[in-house]
Amino acid sequence: MASKYRITEEEQTLFRETVRDAVPLRNDRVSPYRQRPRPHPQQQERDDREVLRDLLSDPLDPADLEIGDELLFARPGLQHTVIRKLRRGHYSVRAELDLHGLTSIEARQAVVEFLADCHRRHIRCVRIIHGKGNGSMNREPILKRKVAHWLRQRKDVLAYASATPTDGGTGAVYVLLRRAR
Repeated sequence: MASKYRITEEEQTLFRETVRDAVPLRNDRVSPYRQRPRPHPQQQERDDREVLRDLLSDPLDPADLEIGDELLFARPGLQHTVIRKLRRGHYSVRAELDLHGLTSIEARQAVVEFLADCHRRHIRCVRIIHGKGNGSMNREPILKRKVAHWLRQRKDVLAYASATPTDGGTGAVYVLLRRAR
């Protein structure tokens, strides 16, 4: 396609004289005015803050503790058939956490991380093995009481009940979690 504009010899000479001292650029990329911020793991920081908050809010309320060996808790409005099925071990346990050998601080963190992972994986029923306290001082089930208290604090826990004898009996608890949205 022919150009409508013709450059005269005089214009060419003038252009060459004007750009004679120009030095070619080594890099033709332009740096942005502001550099992009580095990626920031906001969800991880929120999870870490929640773990810290949960670790620091651990006063035991005697009213929260169960009487006897068996643990049982259900949020208001949960159907009785759901609670009965949970107590009888009719729900499929999709994940489990064993707290044997952990201190209460380690156990608390492990429970929080385990439940968060279950929530991400859309798992509804889990088993937490807290033990019967046979290895603790005075043979008291310290972790059992604390696990019950921690689970009551969490809004994602709908119910929990001591496991059947084949799944650990009063040394373990079935936990029914709220559906992930």
